[in-house]
Amino acid sequence: MTTSTVRCGLIQCQNPINDPDAPVAKVQQAMLDRHLPLIEQAGKQGVQILCLQEIFNGPYFCPSQDKKWYAAAEAVPGPTTELMAGLAKKHAMVIVVPLYEVARRGTYFNTAAVIDADGTYLGKYRKQHIPQVAGFWEKFFFTPGDGGYPVFKTRYATIGVYICYDRHFPEGARCLGLNGAEIVFNPSATVAGLSQHLWKLEQPAHAVANGYYVGAINRVGTEPPWNIGKFYGTSYFVNPRGQILAEASEDKDELVVADLDLGLIDEVRNTWQFYRDRRPDAYAELTNR
Repeated sequence: MTTSTVRCGLIQCQNPINDPDAPVAKVQQAMLDRHLPLIEQAGKQGVQILCLQEIFNGPYFCPSQDKKWYAAAEAVPGPTTELMAGLAKKHAMVIVVPLYEVARRGTYFNTAAVIDADGTYLGKYRKQHIPQVAGFWEKFFFTPGDGGYPVFKTRYATIGVYICYDRHFPEGARCLGLNGAEIVFNPSATVAGLSQHLWKLEQPAHAVANGYYVGAINRVGTEPPWNIGKFYGTSYFVNPRGQILAEASEDKDELVVADLDLGLIDEVRNTWQFYRDRRPDAYAELTNR
């Protein structure tokens, strides 16, 4: 960490192709093309750490159980991380790249790769908690993550990643803090009428309970043919006091930018000594049930 203030960005974006019969590769290219100008905009605005939305280069295909979407998976690291590494190096910008990962034949993960500001691939986080509810048939597509809760020491800050449904579970959010995260990014795909009332409750609560910043990203628009509801955007940054610093609209492709003062982490943690006062010796029943 070489600076106390870090300029961070989030990109929320809508799928531009609403043809259910469109080839997987065509949809992926369209989503990539939609993101590239926003990534360039982030670079021009001096963003130092940028996070994209969940499975950024595709639709949220989990309302289906259509095997054709297995073809959307790729190796991580792989071709998309290589492309993003070039952009990271060009703009001296850390990029968090959420992708559909194939680890080996028939084994797929919901993953986020982390690329440092010089284009170096630092590693990945695999989504731990996989929902299986009406409209969100994620267990058809994703294996639960097997890599724990890593943090990544980037040029500008130590960051962690928590993906979508993970945000409902405080245990992993605490693990990220214990592992040293200063900023946690949560790329998501969530619709109005389901968990929208939790959107600005849980993640500010994680930020306060763990004394770090959270960047919450949600996509926008609707995605035929599934039409499970409207992705309501409203991507935002929240500080360790639970205060929202910057927020996007509900329905537009948008880059959200905020300057995060890492010194505030020390101030908050010196006031609320949650890490000092926690009692891991008294929590065994959490893992015994």
